[in-house]
Amino acid sequence: MAVGLNNFPTMPEISGIKLGATNAGIKQTVRDDLLLIEMAEGATCAAVFTRNAFCAAPVHVAKANMAHQPRWLLINSGNANAGTGRQGMGDAITSCISAANLVGGQANQVLPFSTGVIGQTLPVAKITAALPAAFEQLSTDLWDKAAHAIMTTDTFPKGVTQAIILEGHSVTINGISKGAGMIQPDMATMLAFIATDAKIAQPLLQQCLDAAVEQSFNLITVDGDTSTNDACVLMASGCTSAPEITANTENYQVFADAIMSVCKQLAELIIRDGEGATKLMRIVVEQAQSNEEAVRVGKTIAHSPLVKTAFFASDPNWGRILAAVGRSGVENMVLEDVQLFLDDVCIVRNGGCADDYTEAAGQRVMAQEEITITVKLGRGQAIQEVLTCDFSYDYVKINAEYRT
Repeated sequence: MAVGLNNFPTMPEISGIKLGATNAGIKQTVRDDLLLIEMAEGATCAAVFTRNAFCAAPVHVAKANMAHQPRWLLINSGNANAGTGRQGMGDAITSCISAANLVGGQANQVLPFSTGVIGQTLPVAKITAALPAAFEQLSTDLWDKAAHAIMTTDTFPKGVTQAIILEGHSVTINGISKGAGMIQPDMATMLAFIATDAKIAQPLLQQCLDAAVEQSFNLITVDGDTSTNDACVLMASGCTSAPEITANTENYQVFADAIMSVCKQLAELIIRDGEGATKLMRIVVEQAQSNEEAVRVGKTIAHSPLVKTAFFASDPNWGRILAAVGRSGVENMVLEDVQLFLDDVCIVRNGGCADDYTEAAGQRVMAQEEITITVKLGRGQAIQEVLTCDFSYDYVKINAEYRT
Protein backbone atom coordinates (compact mmCIF):
# COMPACT_ATOMS: atom_id res chain seq x y z
CA MET A 1 0.00 0.00 0.00
CA ALA A 2 1.33 3.45 -0.86
CA VAL A 3 -0.08 6.96 -0.82
CA GLY A 4 -0.65 8.58 -4.22
CA LEU A 5 0.55 7.69 -7.70
CA ASN A 6 4.26 6.95 -7.67
CA ASN A 7 5.37 5.98 -11.15
CA PHE A 8 9.09 5.55 -11.74
CA PRO A 9 10.25 8.34 -14.08
CA THR A 10 12.18 7.94 -17.31
CA MET A 11 15.73 8.44 -16.10
CA PRO A 12 18.24 9.87 -18.59
CA GLU A 13 21.75 8.49 -18.85
CA ILE A 14 24.48 10.24 -16.88
CA SER A 15 27.85 10.17 -18.57
CA GLY A 16 30.48 8.68 -16.29
CA ILE A 17 28.04 6.71 -14.12
CA LYS A 18 27.33 3.05 -14.86
CA LEU A 19 25.04 0.62 -13.07
CA GLY A 20 24.71 -3.15 -13.10
CA ALA A 21 22.25 -5.29 -11.13
CA THR A 22 21.59 -8.99 -10.71
CA ASN A 23 20.05 -11.52 -8.35
CA ALA A 24 22.44 -13.10 -5.85
CA GLY A 25 19.74 -15.00 -3.96
CA ILE A 26 20.61 -13.28 -0.67
CA LYS A 27 17.08 -13.56 0.75
CA GLN A 28 14.93 -14.22 -2.32
CA THR A 29 15.36 -15.26 -5.94
CA VAL A 30 12.53 -13.31 -7.56
CA ARG A 31 14.18 -9.95 -8.24
CA ASP A 32 17.60 -8.33 -8.29
CA ASP A 33 19.26 -7.83 -4.91
CA LEU A 34 22.83 -6.84 -5.84
CA LEU A 35 23.83 -3.52 -7.40
CA LEU A 36 27.22 -2.35 -8.62
CA ILE A 37 27.76 1.34 -9.48
CA GLU A 38 30.88 2.57 -11.26
CA MET A 39 32.06 6.18 -11.34
CA ALA A 40 34.39 7.57 -14.00
CA GLU A 41 37.99 8.11 -13.05
CA GLY A 42 38.34 11.56 -11.50
CA ALA A 43 34.76 11.59 -10.19
CA THR A 44 34.08 13.04 -6.75
CA CYS A 45 31.90 11.46 -4.09
CA ALA A 46 30.20 12.69 -0.90
CA ALA A 47 28.33 10.65 1.67
CA VAL A 48 26.35 10.94 4.89
CA PHE A 49 25.85 8.01 7.24
CA THR A 50 23.64 6.94 10.13
CA ARG A 51 24.42 8.21 13.63
CA ASN A 52 23.18 4.99 15.19
CA ALA A 53 25.91 3.83 17.62
CA PHE A 54 25.39 0.24 16.47
CA CYS A 55 25.98 1.09 12.83
CA ALA A 56 26.50 -1.83 10.47
CA ALA A 57 29.83 -3.21 9.30
CA PRO A 58 29.46 -1.78 5.76
CA VAL A 59 28.95 1.68 7.28
CA HIS A 60 32.29 1.43 9.11
CA VAL A 61 34.05 0.23 5.96
CA ALA A 62 32.43 2.80 3.68
CA LYS A 63 33.33 5.63 6.05
CA ALA A 64 36.96 4.54 6.06
CA ASN A 65 37.07 4.07 2.28
CA MET A 66 35.71 7.57 1.63
CA ALA A 67 39.29 8.80 2.15
CA HIS A 68 40.56 6.86 -0.90
CA GLN A 69 38.73 8.49 -3.84
CA PRO A 70 36.07 5.79 -4.22
CA ARG A 71 35.06 4.70 -7.70
CA TRP A 72 32.65 1.84 -7.04
CA LEU A 73 29.59 1.28 -4.86
CA LEU A 74 28.49 -2.26 -3.97
CA ILE A 75 24.96 -2.51 -2.58
CA ASN A 76 23.04 -5.58 -1.46
CA SER A 77 19.49 -5.94 -0.15
CA GLY A 78 18.11 -8.77 1.95
CA ASN A 79 20.83 -8.68 4.62
CA ALA A 80 21.99 -5.67 6.65
CA ASN A 81 25.30 -7.17 7.87
CA ALA A 82 24.60 -5.34 11.14
CA GLY A 83 25.13 -6.72 14.63
CA THR A 84 27.55 -9.25 13.14
CA GLY A 85 30.73 -8.33 15.02
CA ARG A 86 34.20 -8.99 13.63
CA GLN A 87 32.90 -11.46 11.07
CA GLY A 88 30.63 -8.76 9.67
CA MET A 89 33.58 -6.41 9.24
CA GLY A 90 35.55 -9.15 7.56
CA ASP A 91 32.63 -9.98 5.27
CA ALA A 92 32.21 -6.35 4.23
CA ILE A 93 35.93 -6.08 3.46
CA THR A 94 35.89 -9.38 1.58
CA SER A 95 33.02 -8.12 -0.57
CA CYS A 96 35.05 -5.03 -1.42
CA ILE A 97 38.07 -7.16 -2.30
CA SER A 98 35.95 -9.38 -4.57
CA ALA A 99 34.53 -6.34 -6.36
CA ALA A 100 37.96 -4.71 -6.70
CA ASN A 101 39.47 -7.84 -8.19
CA LEU A 102 36.67 -7.94 -10.74
CA VAL A 103 36.78 -4.28 -11.79
CA GLY A 104 40.55 -3.86 -11.60
CA GLY A 105 40.63 -1.38 -8.73
CA GLN A 106 41.66 -1.26 -5.09
CA ALA A 107 39.45 -2.63 -2.32
CA ASN A 108 39.54 0.70 -0.51
CA GLN A 109 38.00 2.34 -3.59
CA VAL A 110 34.81 0.32 -3.08
CA LEU A 111 32.05 1.57 -0.79
CA PRO A 112 29.84 -1.27 0.54
CA PHE A 113 26.18 -0.80 1.52
CA SER A 114 23.76 -3.37 2.88
CA THR A 115 20.07 -3.32 3.83
CA GLY A 116 17.78 -5.98 5.19
CA VAL A 117 17.63 -8.24 8.25
CA ILE A 118 19.88 -7.29 11.20
CA GLY A 119 21.94 -9.91 13.04
CA GLN A 120 22.49 -12.42 10.23
CA THR A 121 25.87 -13.04 8.65
CA LEU A 122 26.33 -11.78 5.10
CA PRO A 123 26.31 -14.57 2.48
CA VAL A 124 29.57 -13.43 0.93
CA ALA A 125 29.89 -16.49 -1.31
CA LYS A 126 26.58 -15.62 -3.01
CA ILE A 127 27.68 -12.03 -3.55
CA THR A 128 31.06 -13.04 -4.96
CA ALA A 129 29.42 -15.55 -7.30
CA ALA A 130 26.90 -12.97 -8.58
CA LEU A 131 29.28 -10.04 -9.00
CA PRO A 132 30.46 -10.98 -12.53
CA ALA A 133 26.85 -10.81 -13.80
CA ALA A 134 26.43 -7.34 -12.30
CA PHE A 135 29.77 -6.26 -13.77
CA GLU A 136 28.84 -7.51 -17.24
CA GLN A 137 25.63 -5.46 -17.14
CA LEU A 138 27.32 -2.15 -16.28
CA SER A 139 25.51 0.48 -18.32
CA THR A 140 24.43 4.12 -18.07
CA ASP A 141 20.72 3.35 -18.58
CA LEU A 142 19.78 0.87 -15.84
CA TRP A 143 18.33 3.25 -13.24
CA ASP A 144 14.99 1.43 -13.01
CA LYS A 145 16.74 -1.91 -12.53
CA ALA A 146 19.04 -0.36 -9.93
CA ALA A 147 16.12 1.11 -7.96
CA HIS A 148 14.47 -2.32 -7.80
CA ALA A 149 17.68 -4.01 -6.63
CA ILE A 150 17.95 -1.99 -3.42
CA MET A 151 14.34 -2.52 -2.26
CA THR A 152 13.36 -4.51 0.84
CA THR A 153 9.79 -3.96 2.10
CA ASP A 154 9.29 -1.13 -0.41
CA THR A 155 6.20 -1.52 -2.57
CA PHE A 156 7.58 0.55 -5.47
CA PRO A 157 10.98 1.71 -6.76
CA LYS A 158 11.79 5.34 -5.97
CA GLY A 159 13.46 7.62 -8.48
CA VAL A 160 13.78 11.32 -9.25
CA THR A 161 15.50 13.11 -12.11
CA GLN A 162 16.18 16.78 -12.68
CA ALA A 163 18.11 18.84 -15.23
CA ILE A 164 19.63 22.29 -14.77
CA ILE A 165 21.41 24.67 -17.11
CA LEU A 166 24.73 26.21 -16.09
CA GLU A 167 26.02 28.90 -18.44
CA GLY A 168 24.21 27.31 -21.36
CA HIS A 169 25.32 23.75 -20.57
CA SER A 170 23.05 20.99 -19.29
CA VAL A 171 23.73 19.16 -16.02
CA THR A 172 21.68 16.09 -15.10
CA ILE A 173 20.88 14.76 -11.64
CA ASN A 174 19.39 11.30 -11.03
CA GLY A 175 18.51 9.85 -7.64
CA ILE A 176 17.15 6.58 -6.30
CA SER A 177 16.27 5.67 -2.74
CA LYS A 178 14.80 2.84 -0.72
CA GLY A 179 13.04 2.71 2.60
CA ALA A 180 9.58 2.05 4.02
CA GLY A 181 10.11 1.09 7.67
CA MET A 182 12.70 1.69 10.40
CA ILE A 183 12.70 5.24 9.09
CA GLN A 184 13.85 8.17 11.19
CA PRO A 185 17.14 9.05 9.49
CA ASP A 186 19.61 10.76 11.73
CA MET A 187 22.60 11.70 9.70
CA ALA A 188 15.98 3.83 8.41
CA THR A 189 16.85 1.19 6.64
CA MET A 190 17.11 4.09 4.29
CA LEU A 191 19.58 4.22 1.41
CA ALA A 192 19.81 6.91 -1.26
CA PHE A 193 22.15 7.20 -4.22
CA ILE A 194 22.28 10.40 -6.24
CA ALA A 195 24.45 10.95 -9.32
CA THR A 196 25.25 13.90 -11.53
CA ASP A 197 27.61 14.67 -14.39
CA ALA A 198 28.57 17.99 -12.78
CA LYS A 199 32.19 19.01 -12.17
CA ILE A 200 32.63 19.91 -8.49
CA ALA A 201 35.36 19.38 -5.89
CA GLN A 202 34.69 16.83 -3.14
CA PRO A 203 34.60 19.25 -0.17
CA LEU A 204 32.05 21.45 -1.92
CA LEU A 205 30.03 18.39 -2.96
CA GLN A 206 30.01 17.24 0.67
CA GLN A 207 28.86 20.68 1.80
CA CYS A 208 26.03 20.55 -0.69
CA LEU A 209 24.92 17.07 0.41
CA ASP A 210 25.10 17.90 4.12
CA ALA A 211 22.78 20.87 3.65
CA ALA A 212 20.34 18.92 1.48
CA VAL A 213 20.12 15.92 3.81
CA GLU A 214 19.43 18.13 6.82
CA GLN A 215 16.35 19.60 5.10
CA SER A 216 15.09 16.40 3.51
CA PHE A 217 15.93 12.92 4.81
CA ASN A 218 16.45 14.22 8.34
CA LEU A 219 12.93 15.68 8.37
CA ILE A 220 11.03 12.47 7.65
CA THR A 221 9.93 9.66 9.95
CA VAL A 222 7.79 6.56 9.55
CA ASP A 223 8.20 5.00 12.98
CA GLY A 224 10.94 6.87 14.87
CA ASP A 225 13.51 4.07 14.46
CA THR A 226 16.92 5.12 13.16
CA SER A 227 18.45 2.27 11.17
CA THR A 228 21.90 0.81 11.64
CA ASN A 229 22.51 1.15 7.90
CA ASP A 230 21.28 4.60 6.75
CA ALA A 231 23.39 6.23 4.09
CA CYS A 232 23.07 8.82 1.36
CA VAL A 233 25.69 9.13 -1.38
CA LEU A 234 26.15 11.91 -3.94
CA MET A 235 28.38 11.14 -6.92
CA ALA A 236 29.65 13.70 -9.46
CA SER A 237 31.27 12.21 -12.56
CA GLY A 238 32.57 15.52 -13.95
CA CYS A 239 31.66 14.42 -17.48
CA THR A 240 29.49 17.43 -18.38
CA SER A 241 30.58 20.21 -20.71
CA ALA A 242 29.44 22.75 -18.10
CA PRO A 243 32.14 24.65 -16.22
CA GLU A 244 33.32 23.44 -12.82
CA ILE A 245 31.03 24.52 -10.00
CA THR A 246 32.85 26.65 -7.44
CA ALA A 247 31.89 28.08 -4.06
CA ASN A 248 29.90 31.27 -3.57
CA THR A 249 28.71 31.47 -7.18
CA GLU A 250 25.34 31.51 -8.87
CA ASN A 251 26.18 28.14 -10.46
CA TYR A 252 26.69 26.61 -7.02
CA GLN A 253 23.37 27.97 -5.77
CA VAL A 254 21.50 26.59 -8.78
CA PHE A 255 23.17 23.20 -8.32
CA ALA A 256 22.63 23.15 -4.54
CA ASP A 257 18.95 24.02 -4.99
CA ALA A 258 18.56 21.15 -7.47
CA ILE A 259 20.24 18.66 -5.13
CA MET A 260 17.98 19.87 -2.33
CA SER A 261 14.92 19.38 -4.55
CA VAL A 262 15.95 15.84 -5.54
CA CYS A 263 16.60 14.88 -1.90
CA LYS A 264 13.26 16.29 -0.75
CA GLN A 265 11.39 14.41 -3.49
CA LEU A 266 13.15 11.13 -2.67
CA ALA A 267 12.44 11.64 1.03
CA GLU A 268 8.75 12.21 0.33
CA LEU A 269 8.58 9.03 -1.76
CA ILE A 270 9.88 7.09 1.24
CA ILE A 271 7.07 8.45 3.41
CA ARG A 272 4.48 7.75 0.71
CA ASP A 273 5.68 4.14 0.85
CA GLY A 274 5.76 3.90 4.64
CA GLU A 275 4.99 0.36 5.71
CA GLY A 276 1.22 0.02 5.66
CA ALA A 277 0.74 3.76 5.08
CA THR A 278 -2.65 5.04 3.95
CA LYS A 279 -2.01 8.74 4.57
CA LEU A 280 0.76 11.30 4.10
CA MET A 281 0.93 13.93 6.83
CA ARG A 282 2.83 17.19 6.49
CA ILE A 283 3.47 18.66 9.92
CA VAL A 284 4.32 22.35 9.57
CA VAL A 285 5.51 24.09 12.74
CA GLU A 286 5.50 27.88 12.49
CA GLN A 287 6.39 30.75 14.81
CA ALA A 288 9.00 28.72 16.70
CA GLN A 289 11.99 30.33 18.40
CA SER A 290 14.45 28.22 16.38
CA ASN A 291 14.57 25.59 13.65
CA GLU A 292 15.56 23.02 16.27
CA GLU A 293 12.49 23.82 18.34
CA ALA A 294 10.23 23.56 15.30
CA VAL A 295 11.70 20.18 14.35
CA ARG A 296 11.35 18.92 17.92
CA VAL A 297 7.66 19.79 18.01
CA GLY A 298 7.07 18.35 14.54
CA LYS A 299 8.78 15.05 15.32
CA THR A 300 7.03 14.69 18.67
CA ILE A 301 3.71 14.82 16.81
CA ALA A 302 5.00 12.56 14.03
CA HIS A 303 6.29 9.91 16.46
CA SER A 304 3.10 9.68 18.52
CA PRO A 305 1.41 6.28 17.97
CA LEU A 306 -1.84 7.82 19.23
CA VAL A 307 -1.69 10.59 16.63
CA LYS A 308 -0.73 8.19 13.86
CA THR A 309 -3.49 5.68 14.64
CA ALA A 310 -6.08 8.46 14.84
CA PHE A 311 -5.12 9.54 11.33
CA PHE A 312 -5.41 5.96 10.11
CA ALA A 313 -8.94 5.87 11.52
CA SER A 314 -9.73 9.32 10.02
CA ASP A 315 -10.65 10.37 13.54
CA PRO A 316 -10.21 14.13 14.23
CA ASN A 317 -9.09 13.41 17.80
CA TRP A 318 -7.17 16.68 18.02
CA GLY A 319 -6.46 16.29 21.73
CA ARG A 320 -3.75 13.78 20.83
CA ILE A 321 -1.99 16.35 18.65
CA LEU A 322 -2.25 19.03 21.33
CA ALA A 323 -0.88 16.62 23.94
CA ALA A 324 2.13 15.88 21.71
CA VAL A 325 2.83 19.61 21.35
CA GLY A 326 2.61 19.99 25.10
CA ARG A 327 5.16 17.23 25.82
CA SER A 328 7.64 18.27 23.11
CA GLY A 329 9.91 20.01 25.58
CA VAL A 330 9.25 23.61 24.57
CA GLU A 331 10.14 25.76 27.56
CA ASN A 332 7.76 28.42 28.82
CA MET A 333 5.13 27.65 26.20
CA VAL A 334 2.12 29.97 26.37
CA LEU A 335 -0.86 27.77 25.55
CA GLU A 336 -3.06 30.75 24.68
CA ASP A 337 -0.62 31.66 21.87
CA VAL A 338 -0.75 28.23 20.23
CA GLN A 339 -2.95 27.66 17.19
CA LEU A 340 -3.55 24.26 15.59
CA PHE A 341 -4.93 23.60 12.11
CA LEU A 342 -5.93 20.60 10.01
CA ASP A 343 -5.43 21.99 6.51
CA ASP A 344 -7.46 25.23 6.60
CA VAL A 345 -9.60 24.20 9.58
CA CYS A 346 -8.60 25.88 12.85
CA ILE A 347 -8.96 23.41 15.71
CA VAL A 348 -7.26 25.14 18.65
CA ARG A 349 -7.15 28.84 19.46
CA ASN A 350 -6.81 30.88 22.69
CA GLY A 351 -5.94 27.87 24.81
CA GLY A 352 -8.80 25.61 23.79
CA CYS A 353 -11.03 24.37 21.03
CA ALA A 354 -11.65 27.11 18.45
CA ASP A 355 -15.13 28.61 18.77
CA ASP A 356 -15.92 28.01 15.10
CA TYR A 357 -14.56 24.44 14.92
CA THR A 358 -16.94 21.63 14.06
CA GLU A 359 -16.37 17.90 14.14
CA ALA A 360 -17.73 17.70 10.59
CA ALA A 361 -15.05 20.09 9.35
CA GLY A 362 -12.32 18.06 11.04
CA GLN A 363 -13.75 14.82 9.67
CA ARG A 364 -13.73 16.23 6.14
CA VAL A 365 -9.99 16.85 6.32
CA MET A 366 -9.18 13.58 8.05
CA ALA A 367 -10.81 11.61 5.23
CA GLN A 368 -8.17 12.87 2.78
CA GLU A 369 -5.09 10.89 1.72
CA GLU A 370 -2.82 13.88 2.25
CA ILE A 371 -3.21 16.17 5.25
CA THR A 372 -1.31 19.19 6.53
CA ILE A 373 -1.12 19.73 10.28
CA THR A 374 -0.05 23.29 11.08
CA VAL A 375 1.09 24.31 14.55
CA LYS A 376 1.64 28.01 15.23
CA LEU A 377 3.56 28.41 18.48
CA GLY A 378 3.44 32.21 18.68
CA ARG A 379 7.07 32.37 19.87
CA GLY A 380 9.22 33.46 16.93
CA GLN A 381 9.83 33.30 13.17
CA ALA A 382 11.27 29.81 12.55
CA ILE A 383 9.37 27.39 10.29
CA GLN A 384 10.09 23.70 9.62
CA GLU A 385 8.16 20.86 7.98
CA VAL A 386 8.31 17.20 9.02
CA LEU A 387 6.80 14.44 6.87
CA THR A 388 5.28 11.30 8.31
CA CYS A 389 2.52 8.74 7.69
CA ASP A 390 -0.15 6.96 9.67
CA PHE A 391 0.05 3.61 11.49
CA SER A 392 -2.23 0.96 10.05
CA TYR A 393 -2.90 -2.70 10.82
CA ASP A 394 -0.52 -3.55 7.99
CA TYR A 395 2.44 -1.83 9.68
CA VAL A 396 2.16 -4.28 12.59
CA LYS A 397 1.67 -7.24 10.25
CA ILE A 398 4.64 -6.36 8.02
CA ASN A 399 7.02 -5.98 10.94
CA ALA A 400 5.66 -8.92 12.93
CA GLU A 401 6.25 -11.18 9.92
CA TYR A 402 9.47 -9.53 8.64
CA ARG A 403 11.67 -12.59 9.17
CA THR A 404 9.10 -15.24 8.22
